[in-house]
Order: sequence, then C-alpha cells, then structure tokens
Amino acid sequence: MRIAELSRESGVSIATIKFYLREGLLHPGVLTSATQAQYDQAHVDRVALIRALMGPGNLGAAQTARVLEVIDHPPADPTSVLAAAQYAVRSHAAPAEENLAAARALISRLGWTIDDSPQNEDIAELAHALRAVDDAGILLVDGGLDRYGRWMEEIARVELATVPDAPPEAAVRQAVLGSVLIEPLMLALRRLAHQHVTVQRYGIPAEREPAEPPSGAGATASAAHSRTSPRS
Repeated sequence: MRIAELSRESGVSIATIKFYLREGLLHPGVLTSATQAQYDQAHVDRVALIRALMGPGNLGAAQTARVLEVIDHPPADPTSVLAAAQYAVRSHAAPAEENLAAARALISRLGWTIDDSPQNEDIAELAHALRAVDDAGILLVDGGLDRYGRWMEEIARVELATVPDAPPEAAVRQAVLGSVLIEPLMLALRRLAHQHVTVQRYGIPAEREPAEPPSGAGATASAAHSRTSPRS
C-alpha cells in the first residue's frame, strides 16, 4: 500500500505519518521510486502503537522512541525489561538530594524486594511524594501508607499475571505497554471513582443551566439530555 492507503487504513493523517517517519518512530517503507514507497500491515500496526503511546499514553516523541526501543531491542531478563520501560516513560529526572529514609522504611515494612541501587529513581520519587503528603498534612486512609502499598502490590500481581511466558516478543510488548498505558487508565478510574463516591456521600448537586447553550453537532443531544434527566 502507498502512504495514502496507510493513512486510510490506520486512521492517521499523512502529515502525522510523515512526522513519525522523520522522527524514526515508524520504519521506512520499501522504495519503489525516488518519491514513492510501499507499506504493509506491519506499518499499520506500528502506527496504531505509536498513536496509542502519544495519545492515551501521553508520551512525547522522545519518550515514545525510548519505549519502542525497549520493545524492538528488549533487555535479556524480565526485571530489566520492566525497569527499562519505566525509565523510558520518565518525563523528568528524579528529585535530587531527597532524604530516602522514609521511603526505605515504608518499602521495608511492606517486605518488598527491589533494586536498591542509586539508579532506581522510583525510590527518590516515593520519598519526594511522601514529603509532599507530610508537608501538606493530608489525612490518609485507615491503615495509612502501608495500606496503599498492599493495594498496589495486589494490582501488580494481577497485572503481571497477564504477561505471557512465550513468545518473548509478546511478553515484552505486554510488560512494556502495560506499564505505559495502564497507568493513565488507573488514574482516570480513580478520579471517576472519587466522583461516584462523592455523589454517594453528599448527593447530586443541583443542576445549573449553562451560561451559553452548547453549539455544534452535540447541541441537540445535550439539550435533549437536560430535558429528560431527572432532577435531584
């Protein structure tokens, strides 16, 4: 297929596909002339993957390139694969000169076996987050930080159970993309759950008429919804 067909098949504009090619995210097609190239299903699949990483995954081009590098050339052992995936999606360096004592104490209480080297920036991230919570005086759930840790451990066990043992390529893809794409999904679910529980606790707030009527294709549907929605 030509690039126009690749665009139709993938649902991604030609300009965006050319951007993927320029950034080295998408492998080139087979040249049939000086200005024409042929693409195949592998390109369609790759475009869909890049789109997921840069869209729902909210990664920039450089981060996407690092994630794809892990998928294309994974480390030899599963632990390094996950570590490489987590490193690839970092958008900033870990906080410098953070006191790690509280983070290490929590990890110890949870009984977790982790990479305790200075290269594991997640320890500094945890320490930074703990200090922010402490400085703000936020009330934690009953059971505190340990309870959050237990929840996260259970989620990690369930998630890692989805990683196939073979073939290796499938395992790497699942581990890496699960690390990248499930995190925004979990955050969205958490926020929606907060909304749900808030309504359960405090009730549905009184409806407010919009300052201006909605415009565009969704206006009719929005108006119909406001007429038929039950009031509290």
